[in-house]
Amino acid sequence: MKHVAFTTDEERWLAVLARDPDADNQFVFAVQTTGIFCRPSCRARRALRENVRFYPDAQHAAEDGFRPCKRCMPDKINPQEQKLAKVEQACRLLEHDPALTLEGLARQVAMSPFHFHRLFKSITGMTPKAWQQAARAKRLRRALAQGDKITDAVLAAGFPDSSSYYRKADAALGMTAKQYRKGDAAVRYAIADCSLGRCLVGESERGICAILLGDDDAEVTNELVSLFPHARPEPMRGDFARRVMQVIASIDSQALPLTLPLDIRGTAFQQQVWQALRAIPCGETASYQQVARSIGKPNAVRAVAGACAANTLAIVIPCHRVVRNDGALSGYRWGTARKAHLLRRESKTQEG
Repeated sequence: MKHVAFTTDEERWLAVLARDPDADNQFVFAVQTTGIFCRPSCRARRALRENVRFYPDAQHAAEDGFRPCKRCMPDKINPQEQKLAKVEQACRLLEHDPALTLEGLARQVAMSPFHFHRLFKSITGMTPKAWQQAARAKRLRRALAQGDKITDAVLAAGFPDSSSYYRKADAALGMTAKQYRKGDAAVRYAIADCSLGRCLVGESERGICAILLGDDDAEVTNELVSLFPHARPEPMRGDFARRVMQVIASIDSQALPLTLPLDIRGTAFQQQVWQALRAIPCGETASYQQVARSIGKPNAVRAVAGACAANTLAIVIPCHRVVRNDGALSGYRWGTARKAHLLRRESKTQEG
């Protein structure tokens, strides 16, 4: 997948001709004959190229004497960003009030329940109810990891106080709360050197469940404990040591793909994003927007970024290949320096 950085006037003009929404927030264009500046995606009648000037943002265009277009309002927050802000507000409300209904949620963000439901799903990839259920499950896992009594953990997570709440909690975890606690204890790990620093490899009964990168052992251990509080260190010997070194070898060399079973844990939406990331060829990058489109949810850009940040299998799920629309590296769970190193290494491998 390729991205356009809109760094040249030729690229900007092509974006204006195409009314490309991906170019919004990258620059604005002004028309000398009308004295007005617009977003690249503006639907107004196109001007002649000889009359068009480009500016990095609305402020620079205004300082040069141009007025904002009343149709696309380039000096105002992007309409898409307004929608994203409403969904972010709704997610925060659901975090603090797990019993909030769809009607109550829509009322607080000043939308009808029907339109809000459709907007929320288009951006997050989940319905408000599914997101609420996922948030409850997350709170439950956190409470169980902290050692809370099962009944207290279930109620604190926001599950209804009824005869069926245990069943609902068990369904959210995919197992009983007791089994969940035992499952964490089954995760074992070891730490070794790799070309990117220290690498922690975690393994469950189902397969490799964590590949974490860091500068020292304490850093990667703390990260694992936040995911699997009862994980235990395992001596590097026998079959376990051979599997750990196979993971390290796959990290250090693209020519050695990892063939071990993986225990990939995440929501249905996260799994969908991670599958799309694994389809990005080595040596290439994709923008968050392109990944969102590839999974059929073009508006779920921030949700895609969240799924990338939630990845716990470094390199194997190549979230380092996702960049911003302008080509900037953006964030990376294990540091942008590692991300830049990985992309350079993969690019050289493909050139060779």
